[in-house]
Amino acid sequence: MDNLNDKHILITGGTGSFGKAFTRKVLECFPHIRRLVIFSRDELKQYEMAQHFGTDRYPGIRYFIGDVRDPDRVCRAMEGIDYVIHAAALKQVSAAEYNPFECIKTNVIGAQNVIEAALDSSVEKVIALSTDKAAAPINLYGATKLASDKLFVAGNGYAGMHDTRFSVVRYGNVMGSRGSVIPFFQSLAATNELPITDERMTRFMITLEQGVELVWHAFEDMQGGEIYVKKIPSMNILDIAKAVNPSAKLKFIGIRPGEKLHEQMIGFEDAPYTYEYKDHYKILPMIHDWYNDPLRIKDGTKVANDFVYSSNNNVEWMSIEQLNQWINQNKPKIGVS
Repeated sequence: MDNLNDKHILITGGTGSFGKAFTRKVLECFPHIRRLVIFSRDELKQYEMAQHFGTDRYPGIRYFIGDVRDPDRVCRAMEGIDYVIHAAALKQVSAAEYNPFECIKTNVIGAQNVIEAALDSSVEKVIALSTDKAAAPINLYGATKLASDKLFVAGNGYAGMHDTRFSVVRYGNVMGSRGSVIPFFQSLAATNELPITDERMTRFMITLEQGVELVWHAFEDMQGGEIYVKKIPSMNILDIAKAVNPSAKLKFIGIRPGEKLHEQMIGFEDAPYTYEYKDHYKILPMIHDWYNDPLRIKDGTKVANDFVYSSNNNVEWMSIEQLNQWINQNKPKIGVS
């Protein structure tokens, strides 16, 4: 991106896996950034993060305790901010199924609070993080993220005289993040038995670094209302298990509540508004006929009207050897949030 040293950036959910990865990238490239606000509700995580990114070394960093459910606190945190990355969410599928009210408060009402605060504070650009579970959702978490995506796209229509612009990035399973399948399997290594929901199950695989790069690109490219979808490989659940522990016994337990056999990031309903680029796809907003806007299309190629981007019809697949190599290179980071 262009020089961010004079910018003020806020990350909601900033102590999570993505927030820390994005912070590391920004501080590496722009150590003299004017202000980088880490907004989250967990004081312990903020304290632990400050041990790595302290104000003594990075005078522009700020740690701001708050919850996206609290509109007044979000407004206060956003004063003078130029760019926002909205990463705060309740993300565990099973937890959302059993605590739906809490999930809606954070993922939907929290998204609305961020949008309204950004408009009131005249923020330049806002990027919201989404998930493959938001495409044709079957669980509450996916449904709340779909609602959140819709709110951020529609936020561009609410902007009115404001110059604030909103876009979304969508990607799949973040490799090694806390609660994901790789550290879960590794935690069971001593038992020499791994639970498998269904041998046919597939998942998209993305690294934190790729997620950060997609947000980076979105800030550069966005006109407002776009959903950016990273091109990433898929893996079969059996291959993931073999990479983690090739000698483990596999115990088939069946698909859990709210779980899909295959994930999807672009459905055929979005295909008429989707364009392909070298490293990603871009779903253009239907509102105001913006899907015909040359400034948003740029050099993209229209996908077929029946196009579907699903983890089981992917053209790119990660091998067991490739995942093993990634695990060996990232052992200290796996499972850290």
